[in-house]
Amino acid sequence: MYRLLIFGGTTEGRLLAEYCAENSVQADVSVATDYGASLLPEDVEVLCGRLDAEQMAELMIRRGYSAVIDATHPYAAEATANIRRACSKTGARYLRLVRESNVPCGMTVRDMEELVELLDSTEGTILSTLGSKSLAELTKVRDYRERIWVRVLPAEGAEEYCRELGYDPGKVIQEKGPFSTERNSEHIRMTGARYLVTKESGCTGGYPEKAEAAKLCGAELITLVRPLEDGLTLIGIEDIIAREMKE
Repeated sequence: MYRLLIFGGTTEGRLLAEYCAENSVQADVSVATDYGASLLPEDVEVLCGRLDAEQMAELMIRRGYSAVIDATHPYAAEATANIRRACSKTGARYLRLVRESNVPCGMTVRDMEELVELLDSTEGTILSTLGSKSLAELTKVRDYRERIWVRVLPAEGAEEYCRELGYDPGKVIQEKGPFSTERNSEHIRMTGARYLVTKESGCTGGYPEKAEAAKLCGAELITLVRPLEDGLTLIGIEDIIAREMKE
């Protein structure tokens, strides 16, 4: 039986799951959070919870998937490494679904170390939209408690985590996207940010709206560029599935 394992938690993962449901493709979708699970169609089996490489391998062996599709976030390097490791161990076929990118605007940095160095050379308020995984690294920025506002998902424990790291609770924005240009602009004006820090998250990740908001508000955009990787677009993955379903 043709059956897929999709590691999702992204817009692309959800769209691929919807494609499978609409075309009667058996698919299990693994996501890390209940929020990610709530966005998926009913006609796919949802596996909720974080898995390490050993747990992934055990799942692949037990269910014997035709292919494993890595549709995790472009910056989720650890998740991708675990999926690749599990596929290598089990011999499962690995396909990487890559997000279409935008040409970065404003200033760019290659990694968090370079970002911290750049921010240390500036003065004024910073609004970070990098998410919770970057919070610990951003504490290395000079005067971070006074200078940095952070926008994170309202996940359980997020507020406490920010407090443990020393962030000012009054400078933590907890909201779910997608964020329009207008909403991004409201956040920039509310915080008085001179710098808006974001990932190169593509159209599905709201990058154009953040870039436009920064331009409208006169804020400098700083983009953490995406790691280079090989893979297939959503359409490319769908074409493979359609072809193999006919064989």
